[in-house]
Amino acid sequence: MKKKSIAVVLVSNGPGELTTWVKPVVDELNKLNESLLGKDKINISLRLVLVPCPNATGKEFKVANSWKKFALITKSRNFWKLLINPFSFANWPKKGIVVFLGGDQFWSILLAKRLGYINITYAEWISRWPQWTNRIAAMNIKVKDFIPKKYQHKCEVIGDLMADIKLKSAISIKNKQKHFIALLPGSKKAKLSIGIPFFLQVADLIAEKNHNINFIIPMAPTTNKSEYLFYQSERNPIAKHYSSKIKTIKNSKDFNFDYVIETSKNTKIFLIKKHPCYEILKECDLAITTVGANTAELAAISLPMIVVLPTQHLNMMNAWDGIFGLIGKISFINKFLTFLVRYFYFKKKRFFAWPNIKAKKMIVPERIGNISPKRIAKEVLFLIKNKSQLKKISNHLRKERGSKGAAEKLAYMIINSIKKIV
Repeated sequence: MKKKSIAVVLVSNGPGELTTWVKPVVDELNKLNESLLGKDKINISLRLVLVPCPNATGKEFKVANSWKKFALITKSRNFWKLLINPFSFANWPKKGIVVFLGGDQFWSILLAKRLGYINITYAEWISRWPQWTNRIAAMNIKVKDFIPKKYQHKCEVIGDLMADIKLKSAISIKNKQKHFIALLPGSKKAKLSIGIPFFLQVADLIAEKNHNINFIIPMAPTTNKSEYLFYQSERNPIAKHYSSKIKTIKNSKDFNFDYVIETSKNTKIFLIKKHPCYEILKECDLAITTVGANTAELAAISLPMIVVLPTQHLNMMNAWDGIFGLIGKISFINKFLTFLVRYFYFKKKRFFAWPNIKAKKMIVPERIGNISPKRIAKEVLFLIKNKSQLKKISNHLRKERGSKGAAEKLAYMIINSIKKIV
């Protein structure tokens, strides 16, 4: 008897999601496929659709293709063409499932509607379109509680996909008997213009007081070492407010890192191009980071962090991205927008870091306002000396996540959904 063909379409976006969400689910699906569906004569056509994402590296297709697990991979640049005419890319079985594993949840729902498939959404923090999705796999009970009651029957709490990551302990940085601090100055121009000069000075001030600390910067996929040189120079108007500068950037002799920065005050900061680099981040004692999605990634590996947003540079809006950057070049509009952001937005918004937003309480310290590198350096030095404080933050972060075994549970949800539609 000829096998029935069912398409399982995984929707994802960036390198982090591919490594930590897609790969574990694919591995579990392959384990369960033959044992649970083989006897029913069902053939799974496993496909991957990459969606547009500003944090993508452009290497996602190559990485996913190297796994040799997919019958079809659609590149992100072809996503809109796929929506318009799916059959221009491949034949699609009449029945299938679209599973959201990264990007914008709406794209997976849209694709499912276009193909006539059912939709499963993995919701790490929030399920944004519960009325339009068929099943919701939630990271924890808080995600389910946030869903309107009339849609909660669609939701099953499966745990944390990030908890299933098997991180290699193949790096030897701990053997050097030093503390490691991760610096995450941002990935976009608006953040880098502030973050690089600010974080360089923080590192210099910490190194001045404690010689037993090494610094690392996991480079965002959208940045390169030339940008670090640019934003610490006089070409960046914000850099004049800070004294720390980069003396050299050289290739690193340590195989764990790609480059090493030496500041004008002889502080060394190691740069890592690999993304994501959770194995190395897990070895750090603490991270100093800007606001953004990176706070969620750090929370996922339970790494204590200080979240920093110096608002004294808001008037430099000509360095901002998008429409703010355009209209910020007009002097009076610049001042008006700065006023609105400082006195309304920042005062109204309670939390900025993802773990704090979702927990609705302060788990990791946020330092928002007219803050100085000296203040941040002082707090970092205090935390490094007080391991109990760091452990407390790490434990709180771990509690806000979900349990292990999520990849297997999601694979079972997919398999059971297939059985219902065959």
